[in-house]
Amino acid sequence: MSSYTIKETMATKDEVQNHPTDPLLQASESDGHEEFNGASFTGAVFNLATAIIGAGIMALPATMKILGLVPGIVMILLMAFLTDKTIDFLLRFSGVGNARRSYGCLMEDSFGKTGRIVLQVAVLVTNIGVLIVYMIIIGDVLEGMLEGWFGESWWDKRSIVLLFTTLCVFAPLTSFKRIDTLRFTSALSLVLAVVFLVITAGIVVTKFYRGGLMKPRLFPNVTDLSSVWKLFTVVPVLVNAYICHSNVHNIQNELEDSIQMKPVVRSALVMSSSVYVMTSLFGYLLFGESTLDDVLANFDTDLKIPFGPVLSDAVRLSYAAHLMLVFPVIFYPLRVNMDGLLFPTATPSLTTSNLRFGSITAALIAVIFVGANFIPSIWDAFQLTGATTSVCIGFIFPAAVILKDRHNQATKMDKTVAIFVIVLAVCSSAIAIYSDAYALVKKNKPTCSM
Repeated sequence: MSSYTIKETMATKDEVQNHPTDPLLQASESDGHEEFNGASFTGAVFNLATAIIGAGIMALPATMKILGLVPGIVMILLMAFLTDKTIDFLLRFSGVGNARRSYGCLMEDSFGKTGRIVLQVAVLVTNIGVLIVYMIIIGDVLEGMLEGWFGESWWDKRSIVLLFTTLCVFAPLTSFKRIDTLRFTSALSLVLAVVFLVITAGIVVTKFYRGGLMKPRLFPNVTDLSSVWKLFTVVPVLVNAYICHSNVHNIQNELEDSIQMKPVVRSALVMSSSVYVMTSLFGYLLFGESTLDDVLANFDTDLKIPFGPVLSDAVRLSYAAHLMLVFPVIFYPLRVNMDGLLFPTATPSLTTSNLRFGSITAALIAVIFVGANFIPSIWDAFQLTGATTSVCIGFIFPAAVILKDRHNQATKMDKTVAIFVIVLAVCSSAIAIYSDAYALVKKNKPTCSM
């Protein structure tokens, strides 16, 4: 036996012996749930694609209105490429050292406990904000539809609608302890997203033959400096549209073959990008320059086609149902990170401790429910989240891990891409925050009359 083989065998024995006493490795292997390695490739693709396609899809037609069709489609594809690269960073560097199975453990391996805590706080802020947005959209859609169908009544108020939805849909779906269990609801949510897309495309084709479509702009309308700054406000929206990084390790941990995770990511991104491009295209073609920040609100108007009200209700109902099924997939990493933040050294794991699992689940759902009932509309806050915590989770943190390169594994190309990602993220987010703040101040500035 060669000396290399002897050393490798000794190293393996030492690793096994030291395994129980290595808290970072233990934390990374459990990552909040018991060991399970039976998830299929298809189920993983459905879950990751569902994590990607959420409320962000409704804001994408407005990005087309700002950028024009050509730059808009290019930006959607560019964000998909950068998302693939940053997730690749997470997967490759999570296999170095002890940070094997968790985004939090990877951050702790690179930046210590502070890095892990910063990531967990960012995930909490982002996911709670996103889920509140989901609840608001669902409540508004169902409230409006019930009132239109049955007239105004006490049971069609948003608080009652959301209470019923929370107890009958969210509570059961968030009680599953493995994310792979959600693969069937994730598949259904993607079907509902396609239903929304097909109906929208059908309306566009109908209006085209009836001569009711306006000619779209291919490129942005840049007239002054403020219109240039406005172009950067689409970046946080696109970042939010692709955020799924906190789900990646949870899905990988349950895969029957963890090597399949890279194909899973690329399959999910191809699926999501296709839906995003077609939704943005058809949404902008349908409403043109009158496209609202939330295109779903455009369907409240008269579509001026046969069966317009029926199609409008079908679009809104399919999308509300889609968000209901996305909710538990986004909730899963929220619960895991809350447990890691509050109980970083707790044993047993989250899913084997029914008390911790149930308490954290109930508390988070209660916070989201209260937020959805007391915040009338948080689209501005959603955009602000995309420019801060979301951009950190999706771009800045993975790139920072590459530049830190604690184990000297990064290539020159890795570091070049990481620098580009950080510069793009920081600059566009800073400009987006400034533009949003300036627009808000200008909107609320009192006018003096003579």
